[in-house]
Parts: sequence; structure tokens; C-alpha cells
Amino acid sequence: DGSGGPAVPAAPGRAQVFSTVVDTFLEKLVTAGSYQKFASCYRCFYELQPQLTRSIYDQFISQLQSSIKEEIQEVKNEGNLEALFNSLDKIVEEAKDREEPAWRPSGIPEEDVRSALVPYLLKHRSYLRKVLREKEEENRKVAKSVLAGRDRIAELQQLIQARKQAWQ
Repeated sequence: DGSGGPAVPAAPGRAQVFSTVVDTFLEKLVTAGSYQKFASCYRCFYELQPQLTRSIYDQFISQLQSSIKEEIQEVKNEGNLEALFNSLDKIVEEAKDREEPAWRPSGIPEEDVRSALVPYLLKHRSYLRKVLREKEEENRKVAKSVLAGRDRIAELQQLIQARKQAWQ
């Protein structure tokens, strides 16, 4: 393939890490609820029917694991966790190439809000000033046009008056 060294495996995504954590949790849950503990809780039943006790335990653990997996899958689906994890992975990957440090809160909410809002508000004020200048220029042109129209009306009134007098 032309590369100088062995391929470096990509780090697992957050969705894969989450699934691994869930699987590890289930393994530890099953270990914590071992057959010996189950049998000691139901000692009388175990002493009478050890095979049946084992069968009940196996069914119980199987049902427990499947219901937990179903619940977690439902939470993942409802919360759209797979897409969110992938989106977070993408954001982290894009941030690796950044040279400037990421923004961090100072711990003083007023300053944090100010630091976030002031640049936006200054940009918005600049935009509003530009729009105001444009509107003022437009108003000047319209006012000039109105004055020209009034002058033309006055001229026409004088012309009408002069022709009226000349006709009489």
C-alpha cells in the first residue's frame, strides 16, 4: 500500500464505547448475581430441586439481560444517541486541527454571558447603523422627489392660473 509503517487502528467511536460499557455492566451484573447467591437465597428450593433451580436462574438471567438490552436500545433510539455520539465524534475530530484554545467558562456567569453577547450585539449594532444610513439616504431621495413634485405642482398651478387669466 506504500505506507511506511503498520496501520494505526482508529480509536473506537463513542457509540462503540457506550455499547462496550453497557456489555461490561451486564457482565458485572450477572457476576454479582451469581448462581451461588441465587441458590443461597432460595436454599430450601435448591435443596429439593437443584436442576430446576438452575433452570430458573438461567431463565431469570437471560430475561434480565434481554430486558436491560431492550431498555437501553429504546433509550438509544428515543434519544437518538447513535447520531449524537457520531456528531460528537465528528466535532472532536474537527477540533483536533484547531490551533486556538477552545472557549471555557470563567466561572462568573455575567462575564461569560457578556463575552458571548457583546460581539454579537456589536455586530448587530453595526448592521443596524448601516441599515439606518441606507434608510436615511432613501428618505433624503424621497424627500427631494416630493419637493420636486411640489415645485412642479406649483409651476403647473401658476401655468393654469396664467392661462385662465389669459383666456378670460
